[in-house]
Amino acid sequence: MRVIAGSARGTRLGPVPAGVRPLSDRAREGLFASLGPDVSDARCLDLFAGTGAVGIEALSRGAGSCTFVDAAREATAAIRSNLERARVSGRAIVQTADVGVYLRRRRKDEHPYELVFLDPPYGLTEPHLSGYLTALDAGWLAPEGWTVVLTRGHKSSVPSVPVHWATRRHLRYGDSLLTLYREDRWA
Repeated sequence: MRVIAGSARGTRLGPVPAGVRPLSDRAREGLFASLGPDVSDARCLDLFAGTGAVGIEALSRGAGSCTFVDAAREATAAIRSNLERARVSGRAIVQTADVGVYLRRRRKDEHPYELVFLDPPYGLTEPHLSGYLTALDAGWLAPEGWTVVLTRGHKSSVPSVPVHWATRRHLRYGDSLLTLYREDRWA
């Protein structure tokens, strides 16, 4: 795995921890081509971050900051190492925490995010996934505009999303389906 573009372009990321399924270079390239200018200066949140490749790609492409959350200590150690390799650790926060617990414990002084990457295990059941999406909608998303990128297996069922979330785009790469959601202010 490597960083595709931006200030850390070409940086090789470290080994993938056991049990982590990183998004392929090709899928990340397509995702960021679709996001375009939405990345510049964005506050990002990378949930189920794994190796941190997606959030690191955002930082490399000009995101203002990124918070990485993963429950596995091996994953957060890999993220820290990859942030150092890419020389973007100064704009990152790494949290070792269960994503559900992390989302329930939002601090009042924490700023909302413009760009959220959510890449849970493909076997995650619908009630849990919908719970994460509902929790994100409870103050984590910037009122001036946001994009949530959900990665699922291409054969997965469509999750229940908050009523004012609109599907902006579907991207399929191998067995991964990336869905980009934005707020539909008319709902």
